Amino acid sequence: MENIEWLQQQIETLRSKSDVYQEQAFFLALGNAALEQQKRIEQAEGELDGRMWNPRQW
Repeated sequence: MENIEWLQQQIETLRSKSDVYQEQAFFLALGNAALEQQKRIEQAEGELDGRMWNPRQW
């Protein structure tokens, strides 16, 4: 979770330093994509954990 927070800070810093609208839009989209990717990673980890504890496998 620390990595996504650091990444979001870096992206926000780059976005705030940019004067070009297209770059700002890119960094905003990049931040959104990073958050979505983190959400998918967490879901996959939860699914894996759930499958490992499935009592039907015992």
